[in-house]
Amino acid sequence: MILPYVAIVQEKVWGLSSFGIELGFLVEEYAGSKGRFPPIKRRIKKSLYIATIEKGHALVNSLIETDRIDDLGLVVVDELHMIGEGSRGAVLEMTLAKILYASKNTHVVGMSATLNNVGDLQKFLQAEYYTKNFRPVELKEYIKIRDTIYEVDSKAENGFTFSRLLNFKYSSSLEKADPDHIVALVTEVIPKYSCLIFCPTKKNCENVATMVCKYLNKEFRAHREKEKQDLIKNLKDIGNGSICPVLRQTIPFGVAYHHSGLTNDERKSIEEAYSRGVLCLLACTATLAAGVNLPARRVILRAPYVASEFLKKNQYKQMIGRAGRAGIDNAGESILVVQEKDKHLVRDLITSPLENCYSNLLPEITKGMQYLLLSLVGLKIAVTQEEVYSFMCHTLLGVQQQLLLKEKSLSEIVRDELENLIEKGLLKGKIMDQNSKSTLTVTLLGKATYKGSIDVSYCNLLYKELRKGLEGLVLESSLHLLYLATPYDMVSNCSPDWMIYLRQFNQLSSAEQKVADMVGVPESFIAKKASGQAIRKNVDSTAVNRLYLSFVLYALLKETNVWSVSEKFNMSRGYVQNLLTSAASFASCILHFCEELEEFWVYKALLTELTKRLTYCVKTELIPLMEVAGVLEARAKQLYNAGYKTLAHLANANPETLVKTIEHLSRRQAKQMVSSAKMLLSEKAEALQEEVEELLKVPTDIP
Repeated sequence: MILPYVAIVQEKVWGLSSFGIELGFLVEEYAGSKGRFPPIKRRIKKSLYIATIEKGHALVNSLIETDRIDDLGLVVVDELHMIGEGSRGAVLEMTLAKILYASKNTHVVGMSATLNNVGDLQKFLQAEYYTKNFRPVELKEYIKIRDTIYEVDSKAENGFTFSRLLNFKYSSSLEKADPDHIVALVTEVIPKYSCLIFCPTKKNCENVATMVCKYLNKEFRAHREKEKQDLIKNLKDIGNGSICPVLRQTIPFGVAYHHSGLTNDERKSIEEAYSRGVLCLLACTATLAAGVNLPARRVILRAPYVASEFLKKNQYKQMIGRAGRAGIDNAGESILVVQEKDKHLVRDLITSPLENCYSNLLPEITKGMQYLLLSLVGLKIAVTQEEVYSFMCHTLLGVQQQLLLKEKSLSEIVRDELENLIEKGLLKGKIMDQNSKSTLTVTLLGKATYKGSIDVSYCNLLYKELRKGLEGLVLESSLHLLYLATPYDMVSNCSPDWMIYLRQFNQLSSAEQKVADMVGVPESFIAKKASGQAIRKNVDSTAVNRLYLSFVLYALLKETNVWSVSEKFNMSRGYVQNLLTSAASFASCILHFCEELEEFWVYKALLTELTKRLTYCVKTELIPLMEVAGVLEARAKQLYNAGYKTLAHLANANPETLVKTIEHLSRRQAKQMVSSAKMLLSEKAEALQEEVEELLKVPTDIP
């Protein structure tokens, strides 16, 4: 099962573990740095792999390489329209193309509520098409202009018809603070029913939540008051005594914001409180629409924008799709708030079809086309130019080539990119004409690159930095290793605060300060930047930014507290958490990269341990509990303090006892947690049994 986000993977692992225990199959999580390549070959039970897009691709590669791709009976892809979205879309296209090309037995099921050019995808996937407009809860769409609400009506001449006027008395101060009448729209449904407000930016989410609470009646505070106080206490525990001032102010009213600036623990607590009805209003960004499953009676779109970009039809459909909760509401409604100036654009938005899905193999050339060609040769799926071209004709790009390729033909692109890979030292062979039978082979560096899922654009740089590290890796602390594991793709959106940079540098030991010199960031450069002096000597900005981010990771591993580190570096908590998650994932990729290059044997043990520390970033005793899908730090601490100190303790726990002893834990969550722990324990036991059987197996070729 391939899902778009880590949070959804964990949600599904939680939900399906109990089925696995009852029906006798294993559920294995492939997300972030979790997942074994190749997966263990199970003799007794079958496995259900639940993976993110990137991990799903690595899993398929490893099954092809070990001649086990035919063991894959069914692949379910949720949110199939993501095939048209950037580098992740390119990875999804590669995965599906490889499955269809390499396996005779695997069935593929793709699901989406927002697909338009289905014909192209049918042709690419050689698929049957099933469509239904059935919705368990009826959805009514509205737009609001000034104080008038119109119902969206495809039969009407201009796309909508008059529905009603807003009936809410506004004082002059409220009119000034809330010209879009958000308070009026919200108070029609809360606290009895739930409501989501989608806002264009993270800051806007916080502003809207604060503004709404300022004008809500005091009675809202009395609704489930004790549970809201418990939530505030829980968030304080998560932040080691700190809580976001906005949340402290809004939660007593049953209101919160939800965006990527929150830590994983905070997000999970807010989602759980909203699901239980303790919170009745969330102001959120568009990521929630495609992320976790949090439906509402009413969905309000604060403006037809995501950041500064006008809303796409697919995004609009994803957001309004959150309205109406099956089994709870008999109807759901969405209201799009529109300014007079955007009226014509909104009319076009409502009447237009969904956007088409286009292949991203070319726009994302190094993560897409080049990486695909490299892995095709490496996995021996296609080893001549002719075979590679034949494979490419079976991709979505191959289906859409007449539409997408204007300057060069597909065969010319294949030839040019194969030459590129030979130039980069990733492939060996000669490129001639399209029908050339000359065999291509992958170099050791090329193999390490595709096995480690490393972006072709920086594989040579990574190799050089690891090679340089062999000459003098500073092991007094983890700083040098952390620098190597800092993801290259997070560098571009990092702007160091030079005073903080200098302060952190000065706190390092002399051996740690050598790391900065070794990676090409001298102390004099940081000092001059901090004092605003001109810099004559050129210093590589990538190295400068990566070192700064590695300081953040170093502080995190020492303090294991996202709150204090985000304050120390003046960064949002969510950004720091995202850096940590990305670094854990990248460290795991570098580990697989190093496993293919004998000269880097020394890194294997070091990176195995570092990946573990970055994945969990907690005191060692909590790690066994956090291996269970969906158990984050705050929950692990609660469990540990209540005496559930190992995986076996949790797997054998009584859910009813857990509910009584662990704060803010519902019966459903307790049951799912115990099921997940049982599943993980069963998985580990099976793996050990398989190992024992393999060891005791009598060889067939005894002389």
